[in-house]
Amino acid sequence: MERHKIAALIHSETPVDTVMIKGWVRTRRDAKSFSFIEINDGSCLGNIQVIADATLPEYDQVRKLTTGSAVHVSGALVASQGGGQRWEVQASAITIISLAPESYPLQKKRHSDEYLRSMAHLRPRTNKYGAAFRIRSELSYAVHQFFRERGFRYIHTPIITGSDCEGAGELFRITTLDLMNVPIRDRAVDYEKDFFATEANLTVSGQLSVEMFALSLGDVYTFGPTFRAENSNTRRHASEFWMIEPEMAFCDLAGNMDLGEDFIKAAVSFIMDNCQEDLNLFARFVDKTLMATLENITTSEFERLPYREAVAILERAKKKFEYPVSFGSDLQTEHERYLTEKHFKKPVIVYDYPKTIKPFYMRMNDDNETVAAMDVLVPSIGELIGGSQREERLEVLEERMDEMGLEKEPYWWYLESRRYGSVEHSGFGLGFERLLMLITGIRNIRDVIPFPRTPGSIDF
Repeated sequence: MERHKIAALIHSETPVDTVMIKGWVRTRRDAKSFSFIEINDGSCLGNIQVIADATLPEYDQVRKLTTGSAVHVSGALVASQGGGQRWEVQASAITIISLAPESYPLQKKRHSDEYLRSMAHLRPRTNKYGAAFRIRSELSYAVHQFFRERGFRYIHTPIITGSDCEGAGELFRITTLDLMNVPIRDRAVDYEKDFFATEANLTVSGQLSVEMFALSLGDVYTFGPTFRAENSNTRRHASEFWMIEPEMAFCDLAGNMDLGEDFIKAAVSFIMDNCQEDLNLFARFVDKTLMATLENITTSEFERLPYREAVAILERAKKKFEYPVSFGSDLQTEHERYLTEKHFKKPVIVYDYPKTIKPFYMRMNDDNETVAAMDVLVPSIGELIGGSQREERLEVLEERMDEMGLEKEPYWWYLESRRYGSVEHSGFGLGFERLLMLITGIRNIRDVIPFPRTPGSIDF
């Protein structure tokens, strides 16, 4: 007989004569002639109550069940005689798959996030993290659905690369060289002896690669892991995280902003429509303002203003910022949240940033001072999307690379794309974990990644 998911049983409209469930024991309470066992199988937030009668042949073993034990229960789904649940399972047989020791670390009490990070292999069994990772799964599906419905093609871009997309140098090196006997030539590492015969890194972005496919297939996107060797231990940064990066041919900055706004609204709406039970947990226990924030995002028309105007608003603000703001400085999270939460009270798209604070591939504006870049800022998070119209003019692109001191040889293929049928195109990057933080109200990126990678920590 096929195993029944607890989520389906909880929402059943009628009793079921024969059911079979497998899951983990949350609690066990004994009465004189029977036991109540709460079981969860991870399919939903709710547990199902199993009634184990003392007449069961294995009842002596049932009374040994501990929190965390795994069981196989056969029985009937019947109307519950107690309060708090509509249905319960009257067990006809219970098999203990695995008996957990009394030292099982997740007891029926609230544990701190810090404590649970120390056991990331078990934390999905808690209500909070089970809900978070179910939402993560559903949100992943929503990403692909959104782009598929709009005719985008999904591209798998390289994890290992020889280029630095952002130009910041915060890369993880990959090598097969013997670190105890590194080959040296001309007082430098001889990478010709390495696996790829050159320096290799983990990618910081799939953008440069996905651009090539936009210039062949039209509208494309990539959705996968990226890596930053940034020695930052803030609650917003991780060394490994996932990025959503669409790229569109024949699309200018305005079209790029439209797509970013549409995507955020669609993603938030999808979770509100399809994950209500899990989302309600976060609205009750994590962030009391969560539902109002999400409603605001789905119903507001995002404000759009140039970077210069955003800076002017911040300079006039009657608020003391930790980081002073002026034209030419990058906006910090405190500035982004002031614009979205205090000044406009809704999401904001800031565009036309100074070229001095943006990467080489962003299209130069006619003022020769700013580039066609945009950031989408949202309440409670700050920057959620960073994107731009790409520089399609070969001569201008080469000039920008020279300005930034970038060697052209590793990018020969990227430059060549501007020689053969170059067209205006644009795209953006959206941090998947930041989107999850927005949707759940969770404030630390480590708590929306199954096994977080941060400086000094690579457990699990």
